[in-house]
Amino acid sequence: MHYSESWLREWVNPDLTLKEFSKLLTKIGLEVEGYENHILDIAIPPNRGDCLSMQGIAREIAAVLHIPLKKHIIPSHPAAIEDVLPIHVRSHKQAPCYIGRIIRNINRHAVTPAWLQERLEACGLNCIHPIVDIVNYVMLELGQPMHAFDLNSIHREIQVRLSKSGEVIILLDGSQKTLDNQTTVIADATKLLAIAGVMGGADSGVTSQTTDIVLESAYFPPADIARARQQYRLQSESATRFERGVDPTIQQVAIERVTTLIVEIAQGEPGPLINRTHKTAITRKKQVTLTQKHLEKVTGICFKNKDVDSIFKSLHFEYQSMRHGWRVTIPPYRFDLSLPEDLIEEIIRFYGLDQLPVQVLKGVLTVIPNTASIGTMSRATGDWHILRQLLSDQGYSEIISYSFVEKTLQLALNPNQTSFELSNPMTAEMSVMRTNLWPGLIQSLLYNLNRQQNHICLFEIGTVFFNEDRSSLAEHPRLAGLIAGSCFEEQWGLQTRDVDFYDIKGHVEALLRHYNVLDQCSFIAETHAALHPGQAAGIYYLNQLIGKVGALHPALLLDLKVTDPVFVFELDLKLLQAIPIKLSAISSFPTIRRDLAILIRETVPTKEIQDTIQLAAGDLLKSVFVFDVYQGTGVPVGQKSIAFALILQHGARTLVDAEVASTMERTVALLEKTFGATLRNG
Repeated sequence: MHYSESWLREWVNPDLTLKEFSKLLTKIGLEVEGYENHILDIAIPPNRGDCLSMQGIAREIAAVLHIPLKKHIIPSHPAAIEDVLPIHVRSHKQAPCYIGRIIRNINRHAVTPAWLQERLEACGLNCIHPIVDIVNYVMLELGQPMHAFDLNSIHREIQVRLSKSGEVIILLDGSQKTLDNQTTVIADATKLLAIAGVMGGADSGVTSQTTDIVLESAYFPPADIARARQQYRLQSESATRFERGVDPTIQQVAIERVTTLIVEIAQGEPGPLINRTHKTAITRKKQVTLTQKHLEKVTGICFKNKDVDSIFKSLHFEYQSMRHGWRVTIPPYRFDLSLPEDLIEEIIRFYGLDQLPVQVLKGVLTVIPNTASIGTMSRATGDWHILRQLLSDQGYSEIISYSFVEKTLQLALNPNQTSFELSNPMTAEMSVMRTNLWPGLIQSLLYNLNRQQNHICLFEIGTVFFNEDRSSLAEHPRLAGLIAGSCFEEQWGLQTRDVDFYDIKGHVEALLRHYNVLDQCSFIAETHAALHPGQAAGIYYLNQLIGKVGALHPALLLDLKVTDPVFVFELDLKLLQAIPIKLSAISSFPTIRRDLAILIRETVPTKEIQDTIQLAAGDLLKSVFVFDVYQGTGVPVGQKSIAFALILQHGARTLVDAEVASTMERTVALLEKTFGATLRNG
C-alpha cells in the first residue's frame, strides 16, 4: 500500500528523512519496498489490518520512537434536518454495529478539491465522485470502510440480513452475482443494495445526479467478509480491510469525519445518526497473560520490567503488572494479538531483533535401541524415512502439496468418496479437503510439463481426509506416486522409451518387497473412475485392499490437456503399518531352478497361473517369475507361450531329484486341469 509522507506527518512528525522513515518501518516488520516522490510503498503483513491506514502506520512510528501521536479531534456534527430512514438489522452476529445517516441537498456540481485528489492518487485510488472520494479518503485516513447510497434508489427502509438462495445483484464493477443463503447483504424493502462489506450494487450507487444520500458505517465480522469475497471472487479495498479486521469501536467517529468533509466540500444538510449498535455483540476486549519466565525462555533475555512496561505504554496497551508477569488488555484494533507469543513478538519488534543474543543450542540426545530391522522399525513407528529413501533410489522426487484442493478435480479423481468442504476457503481452487494424494501430484505434473520436463517421477507422503459423517473428519496417512514421460533421463547408453504400467507396478512391488509383504500381496484387475479401464489394479494384502495402481483415464487426460500416458499409485500407510511382521530363517541349503514353458489361452492372467503354480508346489516353492512370453509362428491363434522359472528350496535339507520331479509333475497336472494348459515342446 502507498502512503503519502505529508499525510503521515499530520499524524506524527519526527525529525526523520523519508529514507530514515523507511528503515525504521522495515526494522519493526513493516517492510518498505520502495520510496520516491514522497510516497512510501509498504508491504503490510496479512495479519496487520490495523496498519491499512495513515493512523495505523503513524501509531507504529510513534510507538517505536516513544513520541505522542498527534490528536485529531473529530467532533459530532449537529443535525441540520430531522430525516431518518428505518434500519433493521436482522441478526447482530452479521452486523454488531451499523450506523446510518441521511444527508440531503448535496451540491451536485461540487468537485473534489485538489488536495484531496492528490492524496487519493498518491495512495493509488482514482477519483470518482466527491462523495465517493470523501468516503475513500476517510477509509485511508482512519481505516474504516464506508459506503454511500443514493437515497432516492432506496425503497422505504434498509435491511441488514442474510441473502436468500438465488437472489441476484449487479455490482459496481458490472459483474452479476447469484447469491447463496449465507451471504450478509444490505437490502431495501424490494431489492438488494450491496454485498455487505465487499461491494455496493450498481443501481444504488452515487451518480452525478445524486443530491440526497444515506451514509453507512458498519462493522462486519472478518470471517463473513472473507467468505463472501472468496465465494464470489471479488476484490475491493473495503473487503481487504474488513477481512483483516477493522476497529469495532471507530464507526461513529468515521461517519462524523465523513459528514464534516461532505458539508465542507458539497454543502449537504445532515440528519441525526441512526445507530443500530448491539453492544453485547461487539467482541469484548481480550486479555492475555505473559509471564517473565516464558518471555525469557523464548527470547533468551531477562528483560527488566521497566523495559517491557515502556514498550506496552508506547503501544497504548492497557496492562496490569503482576508478581511474575503482566496481564495485557489487547486494543480492539489489534486482531493479530491473542497469545503470549504474540506479545513476545511485539516486545522483540520494538526491542530490536538485532539486539537478541546469539546462543548455541543445547539439548540432550538419546539413542533409542533398535531391536528390529531398520525397515521394520520405520513401518511400525510411522517413521517413513526409509520409504522416502527407497523411492528416491528409484528416481522419484518428493513433493509437498496443500491438503486443500479444487473440488472438481478431486471429484474426478475420487468420485466415490465425499470430500469435506471448507466453509471459508482461501481460494476456489482450494475449497475441499483432499481424499487422495493424486490432485497435488497432478498439479505438479502439469507444472513440470509446462516447463518442458519429459522425465517425471513424483511421490508424496501426506494425510487425506474423509468426511465419514456430517460432523467428524477422519485422517489417514497415504503414500502416492506418479510417473510420466520417458522412462530414463536422456543419455547415449540407453535407448529411450516411455514409461508404462509395469514400470510403476515394479516400483510398488519394490516397496512391498522391502517391507517383506510382497509374497502376501496381489495385484487384481479392477475398475476405478479415474483410471484406464484396462490398466488398473487394486493392491491387496490377503483379502484387504491396501492401495491401487494404474494409468489415468484417457478422458481425464483430455480434460487436463495431457497427451501422453500418466501412471499413478497410492498406498494406505495406516493399513501397511498394521500388517504383522513376518520373519523366517534363511535356509543354508541350495536352491534348485526348474523352467516351465506352457501353451495357454491368451486371456488367462499371469497372476492366476502363478497362484496355481504356488498351490501345486506348496512350501518348496520360494519364488516364481516369468522370463519369456511369445505369440507367433508355432503358437496356435488365441494362445500364448509363457515360460516360468520356479525356485525350489527346502528349509532343513537338500532336495533330491525325485522330490523336484514330483513337484513339477503336480504343477503341470494342476495347470492342465485348471486352464487346459499343455507343455510346450521345442
